[in-house]
Amino acid sequence: MSADRTLSITADSLDPKLHAAAGGLGRSPGEGGSAADVGAAGGSDVRDVEAGLDALQSGMPIEGAAAADARRTAGKVLAPVIAVVVLVLLWQVYVMLAGKRADIVPGPLDVLASLTDLWGEGKVQQAVWTSVQRGVIGFLISAVIATPIGLLLAQVRPLRTAFGPLISGLQVLPSVAWVPAAIIWFGLSDGTVYFVLLMGAIPSIINGLLAGVDQIPPQYRRMGRVLGASRWEMALRIVLPAALPGYLAGLKQGWAFSWRSLMAAEIIAMGGSIGFGLGSLLQQGRDLSEMGTVMSAILLILAVGIAVELLVFAPLERRLLRGRGLLSGSSAS
Repeated sequence: MSADRTLSITADSLDPKLHAAAGGLGRSPGEGGSAADVGAAGGSDVRDVEAGLDALQSGMPIEGAAAADARRTAGKVLAPVIAVVVLVLLWQVYVMLAGKRADIVPGPLDVLASLTDLWGEGKVQQAVWTSVQRGVIGFLISAVIATPIGLLLAQVRPLRTAFGPLISGLQVLPSVAWVPAAIIWFGLSDGTVYFVLLMGAIPSIINGLLAGVDQIPPQYRRMGRVLGASRWEMALRIVLPAALPGYLAGLKQGWAFSWRSLMAAEIIAMGGSIGFGLGSLLQQGRDLSEMGTVMSAILLILAVGIAVELLVFAPLERRLLRGRGLLSGSSAS
C-alpha cells in the first residue's frame, strides 16, 4: 500500500474535522484523475490542510471558523456604530429633559444644523483640509527625524544614558507650552504650528522605538555579531524589524501627540499667515459664543482622529500581528 493511500485511509478514520483537510492528499493519478490534475490540486490541498489544522486548533469546523470570523468583523463594525447612536440619543434626551438653551447646550439637531451651515459656507472643507494636511506632513517629518535618532540611541548606550531622560521629559512636557516661544521665534506663520507639532510627536516616536528595542531577545544581537553585521546593518536589518511592534505603538502615540499639539497651536496662534484649521474654527466659535460651531469643531476633530486610527494604524497593526502569528485565527506566512 502506498504512503498516499495510507494517509487517505488514516484521514478517513480520524475525526471529521481532519477529513476535510487531509482527504485531498489521498488522491493518486489512478484514483482521482491524471497526474497533472493531482499536481494542479496540490496547492489547494496544502491550503485545505492548513485550514483544517487551524480549525482543529480553534476547536471548531472550518465552516464554523469562517462564520465566527464574519461575526467578529460585523461586531467590530456594529459595536462602535451602536455606541455612537446610544450616546447621541442620551445627549438628545438630556437636552430635552434639562430644558437648556440651545446657545448654551445645543442638541444633536442643533449641532447638525450648525454643521450644515458651516459646510455651505465652505468652512468645514477648508478647516479639515488645512488641519489634516498639516498633521500628515508634520507627522511624516517627525517620523523621519525620530527614527534615526531612536536607532542611534538604541545602538549607542552612552548616548541613551545621557539623552534618554531629556527625551522622556520632552514627551511629558505639554506641547502647548511651546506655543508662546514658537510665536516669538516664527511669528504668526505655519512655522509656529509645525514647530509645536514636531516637539509633541518626535519624543513619543523615539521612546516607542526604544521600548520596542528593549523587548528584542538578546539572541538576535548575538546572531548579528556572529554573522559579522556592522553597527548600522545591525540597526536596520535586525533591530528595527524586531522592534516593529513597539515602533508602531510609538508611531500611534506620536500621531496622537502631533494631532493634539496641532489643535493647541491652531487655537492659540491665529491671524497672520496661519491658515484656517479646525483649531481656528473652534476658537472662532468661542469668540462668537456659538456653541453649535464649537461642538461642530470638536466633533470634526474627534472624527479625524478616529478615521486615522481605523484607516491607517489599525490595519497596519493587524497586518503586523498576523504576520507574526499573534492575531487570533491567523497563521504566519
